Amino acid sequence: MREQRTTERSAGKWFAAILAAVVNLGFIAFLIFSVTWQNRKLEPVTVELYAPPSPAKTESAPQPQPLPEPPKPQPEPPKPPPEPPKPQPEPPKPQPEPPKPAPRVEPPAPSRAEIELKAKQEQAERERKEKERKEAEKREADKREAEKKKQEEKRLAEVRERQAREEAALRAQAERERVAMAQVAAAAQAKAIDEYIRRIQAKIKGNVIVPPDIAGNPEAIFDVVQLPTGEIIDVQLKKSSGVRAYDEAVQRAIIKASPLPRPDSPDLFRRNLTLKFRPLD
Repeated sequence: MREQRTTERSAGKWFAAILAAVVNLGFIAFLIFSVTWQNRKLEPVTVELYAPPSPAKTESAPQPQPLPEPPKPQPEPPKPPPEPPKPQPEPPKPQPEPPKPAPRVEPPAPSRAEIELKAKQEQAERERKEKERKEAEKREADKREAEKKKQEEKRLAEVRERQAREEAALRAQAERERVAMAQVAAAAQAKAIDEYIRRIQAKIKGNVIVPPDIAGNPEAIFDVVQLPTGEIIDVQLKKSSGVRAYDEAVQRAIIKASPLPRPDSPDLFRRNLTLKFRPLD
């Protein structure tokens, strides 16, 4: 196949060379004929000039006129200079031959091993790009997940902080209420205990015989130990009123008042009592 193409190219080259030579010879002959035809000799031209006749005079007696002189020959007008020969056109330059196309060299057909290697390389390139795409998608997904987790942690931290504030406020409120209730209960209990002590003192005072010669309003304080049933098991003078007769009268009245009145609630019971007495109260 290659030898046949080389033969056809050689025959085409010879035909083109012969055709170019014939065209150049015909063009040269045309130039020679054109130059010969334009170089013809110019023929001279002769021109005669005459003077115009004088007008006739109308007189009664014609006077003899001298014979007119023969006209002088007029000088021949100068002949126009011959036209300069036209410049001969330059013969066209022969067209350069077009560059011969370089012979086309057919690339050798790739072998089966090269085709398989190229296919493997293309497959490896596709797998690499696919792996890079998946890794990029995974990084983007991880980034979104981390951002979402961060936002969720922030929200949970805010919720926990709000709950902690609410719990602290509730605990503070509960503590205030507990203290208030304890104070109310303590006040109520103190009031109930005071009432319980007044009932005991009232029963004891009903048994006191105040000496007639006592002066002022002295105070005597006694520590009393009783049983839950109100029975007195011990009486001790803690502070004397300064009047022995009054102190002894009060001690006898305490012992006589046994059993003492019991409280309305068992939690108000007190085993040890401190009782104060004044003669004028």
